[in-house]
Amino acid sequence: MKLISSYSETADLLGFSSTMCSYREPLQKMGTKGSPISIGSNYIPICCKNEAVFQYHLLNFSPNVESLGMCFGMMKEHRPTTGEVVAFDGSILYLPKRLEEVCVLVRSERKTDNQEIDIKIQLTKILPPSSDLCIPFYNVVLRRVMKLLGLKLVGRNHYDPNAVVILGKHRLQVWPGYSTSIKHTDGGLYLIVDISHKVLRNDSVLDVMNLFYQGSRESFQDVCTKEFVGSIVITRYNNRIYRIDDIEWSKSPKDTFTLANGTVTTFVDYYRKNYGITIKELDRPLLIHRPNERSKPEGKLSESVKLVNLYYSGLFRTVRLVFQDLTMHINVGAKQHTQSLKQLLHNINSNNEAVSELACWGLSISQEILVTQGRTLPSENICLHSASFVISPSVDWSREVVRDPSISTVPLNCWAVIYPRRATDQAEELVTTFTRVAGPMGIRIERPIRVDIHSQLTIYSMFPLLVFSPMCIMIGNRDDLYSAIKKLCCIQSPVPSQAFNVRTISQPQKLHSIAQQILLQINCKLGGELWTVNVPLRYLMVIGVDVHHDVSKKSRSVMGFVAISCAQQGFIYLIQKYSENHNLQRAVNTGEEIKMLCLHVYGSEHFGTPSPGTVLDHTVTNRDWVDFYLMAHSIRQGCGLPTHYIAVYNTANLTPYHLQSLTYKICHLYWNWPGTIRVPVLRKYAHKLAFLSGQYLHSEPAIQLSEKLFFL
Repeated sequence: MKLISSYSETADLLGFSSTMCSYREPLQKMGTKGSPISIGSNYIPICCKNEAVFQYHLLNFSPNVESLGMCFGMMKEHRPTTGEVVAFDGSILYLPKRLEEVCVLVRSERKTDNQEIDIKIQLTKILPPSSDLCIPFYNVVLRRVMKLLGLKLVGRNHYDPNAVVILGKHRLQVWPGYSTSIKHTDGGLYLIVDISHKVLRNDSVLDVMNLFYQGSRESFQDVCTKEFVGSIVITRYNNRIYRIDDIEWSKSPKDTFTLANGTVTTFVDYYRKNYGITIKELDRPLLIHRPNERSKPEGKLSESVKLVNLYYSGLFRTVRLVFQDLTMHINVGAKQHTQSLKQLLHNINSNNEAVSELACWGLSISQEILVTQGRTLPSENICLHSASFVISPSVDWSREVVRDPSISTVPLNCWAVIYPRRATDQAEELVTTFTRVAGPMGIRIERPIRVDIHSQLTIYSMFPLLVFSPMCIMIGNRDDLYSAIKKLCCIQSPVPSQAFNVRTISQPQKLHSIAQQILLQINCKLGGELWTVNVPLRYLMVIGVDVHHDVSKKSRSVMGFVAISCAQQGFIYLIQKYSENHNLQRAVNTGEEIKMLCLHVYGSEHFGTPSPGTVLDHTVTNRDWVDFYLMAHSIRQGCGLPTHYIAVYNTANLTPYHLQSLTYKICHLYWNWPGTIRVPVLRKYAHKLAFLSGQYLHSEPAIQLSEKLFFL
C-alpha cells in the first residue's frame, strides 16, 4: 500500500458552503386549543458533537475491481491515510474527520494477480450533523451498536435470542426485540425505539407439509399452495425473512443452479458447504421468493430465490386461535413499554464498546426518553334523532344509541331470514329478540320470511329469486359459502345482506346486545343514519382511499374509494353525487377553485396511553411537513398507538387546530362501532370496501349499491 499523490481544491468550487448552511422559517403546525397534557414518547434525544461528517466518493479503481469484498480489503490497507474510524459501503466513504487534501490518490496490490490498483478518493460533500444525508449513515452506526449488545438482526429489527419465551403447547417461541431508527424532527435528532416481537414456530414448513399430506393426499398441493403462498418465513441459518411467492413442485434440492462465479452445484451441496446443513428429504419441493424492485441489486435482473429449510415467522392460518395466549407476551402496557425502552438505553450506555462506537462519530444517546407537552381536544357532542349528549372519557356511547332513536331509520318491511335446519331455534330466538329491541332504536320491523333449508348449498340457487334483504345464518367457518352469498347479493342480485355464524347468536346472555348491534348494522346497510357530530363546514366532502392486496393472487390489488358529503345531516356517497348536489361541474367550467385538503394517514409509534383526543404537533413532527399525531380511540389493553397525519394540500386554508379538530370529529362517525376509531371513518370504510371486493367478490360491486354501506 502506498500514497502516490494528493492535491487541493477550494471548497466553494464543490459547493460545500451550500451544504453546510440551510435555513428556512419553521412551518406553522401547532394548534392552540385544548387541555395541556404531559406525554412520554418513544423518542430518545441524541447529541451530536461532531462539526461535520465528511463524505468521499471512490471515483474509480484503475484497473476496475469487480469484487466488493476485494474493494473492502483494499480500503482497509489505507487506514493510515483514512484513519481507523471509517464507514464504507463499496463506493462512498464516510469519515468523522477531514483528510488533509480534497483529492487523494492511493495504490493497492491485488493479491490474486499482483496487479497494482490505483484508487482515487474525492471529497464530495461536507455534511452537517443535522443533514438528512447523514441519517442512513447514523442508522448504520446504530446497527453496529445493537450487534455489540448481542442482539440479532432479523429482517429490519433486532431481537434478543437469550430472552426467548417458549410456548410449548402451541409449539411457538417469541423473540422480544426492538425496532429502531434515527431521524431528524422539529425537536432535533432522535432515536426512535419501538418494542417488537417475532413469533416463530418450532415446526418447519416441511413439518407442516407432512401434516397436510397425512390429512389429505388428494388435495395436498392445493392445500399447501393456499396455506404457504403469501406467507412470511425465516431461514434460521442466517435469520433472513422471505415472502413465499410460489411453489415449484417439479423441482427438488437435487436440482442444480449456477453460482455467481459460474460454478454449477446442487442445492444439497450448496447448503452443506455454506451452512453445514444436511438436507435429508430430497424429494421436497422448492419454495420460490421473487425479489421486488426495491430489494434487487442495482443494475441486475430479478432472479427467483429458491428456498429450503424454512420456518414460519408468525402464525399460519389454521392456528390463529393461539393469539389469545400470545397477547400476554406481545401486547405490553405503557409501564412495561417504558421499562423496556429504559432497559435498552441502560444497556447501550453501560456497554463500553457501544459507547465507544457512538463516540467515534461524536454521537451520544440520552438515558431518558423524551417527555413533552401535548393537548387534549374538547369532547364532542353526539347527536341522535331527538337527543344529544357529550361523550364520556371512554368515548363509548353503546348504551345511548340503543336507548334513543337514530337520526333516520329504514323500516324492515320485506326481509328474509335464511338458515340451516339445525339453526332453527337460534333463528327464531333472534327474530323474537329483534322485535323487543327495535322499538327504542326507532326501527319498525315486520315479521320476516323464513327460509329453512336442508343444505347450505341450496342458497346458491335460491338467492337470484330474492328481491328483499336477506339475513343468512351459517354453520361453521365457511369462507367459500360467505363469498358465494356476497357475490350473489353484491353483484348478481344487488341487495344489502347480512351474514354471520350461528355461534354469534348461540349465547342467550349476550343475545340482547348482539341483536341490537345487528339491527344497527342492517339499518346502515339499508341507508339509515345512526348519529353525527357538528361539522361547521358547509358543502364539505370527505374522501377515503385504501388498497387491499390479495397475497394469494399475483399482482392483484383492489382500491376502495368512499366519499361522503356533510352538507346535510346524512351522508351522500360517491363523487358523482357531490357533483349533482353542489354544482361541481359548474365550478370547474367557470374556473372556480375547489378548496381541497388532503391528509395522508400513517400508523405510528407508541406514545404511552394518552386519553382520546390527545394531539402532539411539535418536537417529534417532521421538519418538512405540516403534520401531527392524534390518539383518537380508547384502549383497554396494551400501549397507546396514535395515528400520524400529514397535510399534503390545504387550499381551504384551515388552521392547524381546525385540521386536528376536523380529523378527530370524523373519527366519531364509524357506524359499525359506537365509539371513536383509530383512523378517520372514510379510511375505514374504504378499507372495508376494498377488503370485501378483493377477498370475497373478486369483482366490482354493482352500481345499485353505491349509495349504501353494504360492505359493513
